[in-house]
Amino acid sequence: MAEAVAPLRRRTVRVAPFVWGVAVLGAALAAGVALGAVSLPVRAVVLELLDRLPLIDVESGLDARQSAVLWQIRAPRVVLAGLVGGTLAVAGGAYQGVFRNPLADPYLLGVAAGAGLGATVVIASGGGGGAVLTVAAFVGAVAAVVATYALGRAAGGRSTATLLLAGVTVAAFFTAVQTFVQQLASDTIREVFAWILGRLATVGWADVRLVLPFAAISTAVLIAHRRHLDVLAVGEEEAQTLGVPTTRVRIVVVLAATLGTAAAVAVSGLIGFVGIVVPHAIRLAAGTSYRIILPLGFVGGAAFLIVADLVSRTIIAPAELPIGVITAFVGAPFFGFILRRSIQS
Repeated sequence: MAEAVAPLRRRTVRVAPFVWGVAVLGAALAAGVALGAVSLPVRAVVLELLDRLPLIDVESGLDARQSAVLWQIRAPRVVLAGLVGGTLAVAGGAYQGVFRNPLADPYLLGVAAGAGLGATVVIASGGGGGAVLTVAAFVGAVAAVVATYALGRAAGGRSTATLLLAGVTVAAFFTAVQTFVQQLASDTIREVFAWILGRLATVGWADVRLVLPFAAISTAVLIAHRRHLDVLAVGEEEAQTLGVPTTRVRIVVVLAATLGTAAAVAVSGLIGFVGIVVPHAIRLAAGTSYRIILPLGFVGGAAFLIVADLVSRTIIAPAELPIGVITAFVGAPFFGFILRRSIQS
């Protein structure tokens, strides 16, 4: 047993994957703010960004209209896409580690169903959008997780299997209630489905400020537990023998991942597959240690969703595709590939 765990202690984290990840993220950020329905010169955008740094004063050449497009429309959307993508990717990697299930994703435990119900109630009642819709989705997501934990404890089990079954039950119930609400206000079905498929079209800096603290706390907690997830991968009994408080670690990791997922869903709708595609891509390219998967997952998830959002708003411009459609085009075949590998292994 000690021999099996020893490689975890000696393993060093390579720097090269992080350098490549940061480079890809930088390219995605530059493309995201420069390209769109209103094209902005890349060189001018770079100079404009540099001009906002302390002690740097350069002239970008952007006029007032272009500057407004950059800072009031394009930049907050790109930043929010990065935050949401990074948070979902880290949460996905953490779920896969804590449940020891390569197919786990951030929408476990009824998070998506709860957020969908909260958003549907607001849309169907004409309660408005923006902050009200975001808060309702967040409250619904948290309520679903609380209900899942309550049901799991009432069932008398603390295993991950019991928790997952409780999540499936709660998700089914919340989805049924959501469908009932939609039927009562059938004229809002189009708007509801637009939210469910994911959207970043109406974001502003307020949305970034709303999700930032939750994303930061969730990501920091999960990355702080990356070594524990490596030990859990060896096995429950081995982890306990090594002094890892497995029950506490599982609870903290699941709560942190769910908090980040709920915040991301609240501002962007339901964007699937990010939490599956990115962690598995990192496993294939950089290694299986969670010391790599979680921090690099945030960088890769941010870049992935920024690029997906760029495609969603340019492929049929001036119209936009829901960003969830783009991630599904990439994620569904990738999910099939991972499923096949899991069955064969």
